[in-house]
This record gives sequence, C-alpha cells and structure tokens, in this order.
Amino acid sequence: MAGSAANLEDIHSVDLMTELLRRMKCSTKPDKRLILVGPPGSGKGTQSPIIKEEYCLCHLATGDMLRAAVAAKTPLGIKAKEAMDKGQLVSDDLVVGIIDEAMKKPSCQKGFILDGFPRTVVQAEKLDEMLKKQGTKIDKVLNFAINDSLLEERITGRWVHPSSGRTYHTKYEPPRVPGVDDVTGEPLIQRKDDTAEVLKSRLEAFHRQTEPVIDYYVKKGIVALIPAEKPPKEVTTEVQKVLSS
Repeated sequence: MAGSAANLEDIHSVDLMTELLRRMKCSTKPDKRLILVGPPGSGKGTQSPIIKEEYCLCHLATGDMLRAAVAAKTPLGIKAKEAMDKGQLVSDDLVVGIIDEAMKKPSCQKGFILDGFPRTVVQAEKLDEMLKKQGTKIDKVLNFAINDSLLEERITGRWVHPSSGRTYHTKYEPPRVPGVDDVTGEPLIQRKDDTAEVLKSRLEAFHRQTEPVIDYYVKKGIVALIPAEKPPKEVTTEVQKVLSS
C-alpha cells in the first residue's frame, strides 16, 4: 500500500481531479460495443475520437493492437510475429484473440469502438462467437456511407505536416499559404496512399470484402447508416442521434 500511496503523491492534483471527474461522468454512460465501417476518407478517423470521448469507450484499431502485442511479446504477439516474419497474414483466430485480450483492459470497461475489423464475414462470425462467450454482443454497426466520387476529391486534396500530423485540405481546410504548415512554416507532403490510383484499388477491395460484412450485420438489425458526405459537425450530430436512440 505504501508504494501506491507514494505513487499517488507523484501525480498532479489536477490530473487526479480530471480522472475522478472522467470516472464520474463515465459511470452514468451506457455500455456500447460499436463497429465503424466505411471506405478510406469517409471520416471514421474524425468521428471515432469524439465517440470514444463522449461514451468513455476504448478504441481498438487492429493494426495498432497487433503492433502493441508484438512489442509487448504477449503469447499471441509472439505467434503474430512468427506469421509476419514469414510474410504470412495473421490468422483470424489470432486477431480475435488479441481483441479479446485488449477488451479486458480497464479503459474498455464501458465498451469499445472496433475500427478496421471485421473485414470479412468469417471474421465477423468469429468475433460474435468470442463476444458470446463473454456474454456480450455488438450493439451497433455505424456504416459511414459516401459516394466513391466524393472520396476522390476528399483524399487527393489531403496534405499533411509530417512531424505533427496536422492535416489540411486544398478545398475544405486549406493552409494559409499553399503547401506550407500554418504553425511551423514547414512544407506539407501528400501521403503516398492519397492518390486517385491507390484510392481506386483500396475502394475496390473495400466494396468486395466489406459489403458482405455490412449485409451480415444488416440481417441482425444493428446497422445504422451515417450520411458521411455531410460536413464533420453534421456527421457528429447524426452519430449522436443514432447512439442515443
């Protein structure tokens, strides 16, 4: 006990109060287990931090979780690394196991947002089986629906300040000086993926793989259509409407 008391003394009072207030706010929130589905550029990345904050959920991005499990050398992480080192895909069972592990963290107490998974119907079924064993299930699948032609304009207009991650858009959120970061004055870059050709192949893969997954959840009656072509603030309002119903 003495050790934990000493640790508390090292924490700023402001941080303690912030955490206490967060826990009080979170205690009244309903549990939610959500999946976000949408093509690249549909705005999932903009909305998920807002949803996470509002409902006290943890954000489970499978790519990040795999890297973290490998870095932490967990039993599943070691298996995943073996597969990656051989140039193989990490098996669905392994990924579901890593999600299962991550869901036990205190930050996931009120539920989670899954992003980038499941990508196939088999993965969706395995996820359902795992949740069923825990006595839970997916509450809602938010389908960020948007026309492919709008995505091209969104993605190819994106520019990034590499060291801070600040993003701009030539049409929607241009920098004050074209090609230059507002804060540092350093040059902006375009990500290699943010081209019409790369987007076309990513969209083809998305429609081929993910539409059957959406159908799988439609049959369960838990898909909510989010009109993702709207401006971000309006999309946030649409998401809140869906999640409060």
